[in-house]
Amino acid sequence: MSVIAPQPATCSDRLSHWVSGVRFGDLPRDVVEQTSLRVLDVLGLVLAGLGTPFGRSVREAVLALNPGGPSRIFGRGDATTAPGAAFANGALSQALEFDDTHNESIVHMSSPAVAAAFALAESRKAGGGELITAIAIGNEISCRVGSVSPGQFHRRGYHPTGLFATFGATWLAGYMLGLTREQMNNAAGIAGSFASGLLQCWVDGTQSKFLHPGWSAQSGIVAATLGKTGTTGPAAVFEGRFGLFASHLQEESVVRDYGRITEGLGEHWESRNASFKPFPVAHVIHPYIDALLRLRAAHGIDPAQVERIVCPVAAYIVGIVCEPVAEKRRPRSDSHGRVSMQYTLAEALVLGRIDKNAYRAESLADPRILGVADRVEIEVDPEFPGPERFKGAIRIIMKDGSVYETVEEHNRGSAANPMAVSDIVAKFDANAAEVLSAPQRRALVDAVLSLPEAKDATRIVDLTIGSGAAG
Repeated sequence: MSVIAPQPATCSDRLSHWVSGVRFGDLPRDVVEQTSLRVLDVLGLVLAGLGTPFGRSVREAVLALNPGGPSRIFGRGDATTAPGAAFANGALSQALEFDDTHNESIVHMSSPAVAAAFALAESRKAGGGELITAIAIGNEISCRVGSVSPGQFHRRGYHPTGLFATFGATWLAGYMLGLTREQMNNAAGIAGSFASGLLQCWVDGTQSKFLHPGWSAQSGIVAATLGKTGTTGPAAVFEGRFGLFASHLQEESVVRDYGRITEGLGEHWESRNASFKPFPVAHVIHPYIDALLRLRAAHGIDPAQVERIVCPVAAYIVGIVCEPVAEKRRPRSDSHGRVSMQYTLAEALVLGRIDKNAYRAESLADPRILGVADRVEIEVDPEFPGPERFKGAIRIIMKDGSVYETVEEHNRGSAANPMAVSDIVAKFDANAAEVLSAPQRRALVDAVLSLPEAKDATRIVDLTIGSGAAG
């Protein structure tokens, strides 16, 4: 008599069952193409982050803690351990708040996934197909876990990336390290004990949030390694009595749709609903920037003649980027400004752009910008969609009574309003220009876009290292 194998019992076991069986050939073509572009995007962001004070401090700390090893920091080639490289590259990628986001969960999934995958690839010489598969796995799981109770974690002061991307990185590492289902389940349980991501840094403009993608990447590798060597972790890390959601969202009224974690695995790819970023700022502000810049260009708006700028918003973003009002109108640092609707729109209107050079100290103190920030008004509109779609609208009232208004239904970079491949390459070029020459950038773009066919993915890391790498 044949024996019927038991069905996976927990969310973790269902995910482990899927990860154990997935292969590169199972990935839809568009997922492969988008994953390659996400790799390129993250590489550019790390190269841009290297030159920031935050980037220099992270690099120095990692090399002090993890001197020598098989893996490297992008752009410089510093040798360190796999967890060290994962932490450094993941953290550097968020130095400018410029990395992609899954709309509904607001989790930055690609930066920790790319960082963890390359750190492990260097330690075991993985091929491009394996690397792309691992990143696609990590991204998918991060997005799915973050979609169980969307919007609830930000409201309580948690950064979704610090919570959810750790799980994506754990199963990514489990795939690359060849863990069994039981070992992956244990690793996921261990990863849950690392669940963190406090956002108190939003109050005073400090930098700890930028560390979260790196911490998630590092923690995923550590958890998977512990699972492989026999350390155990709770099987019901998501849905258990003291699991992730019960511990962090304790109100019984909060909806916890655990089906979002596992339903349609391999058929429905939730990571398709993630957006690239055209601006280095909190993603929910993006449609407002595009709307405002469009009005500025169309009507030649003089900031000094603006009476008010009215922004209707969805209620869920108020506590993220709109309040406390006094704090948002006078950000204390670049990181503070990147999560301020009022300040960001003011700088965009006065300077005509928001790019990687935004939020400089002189701009944060510019009386022209601060004067406009005081005239930005927020109005909650109950008709606006939830986090599954970033919608923006702007109404500018001039001192002479003229009114200009427009709506951005979908944020640029999303599946409904995509950035072209050429736009993503141009973003990479701008971010990498201070580290790589034009020919070096072209070679890296070509290599990344052909990564699925590469026999040795570590060649990509070689190509990130500029001529000034010793600096």
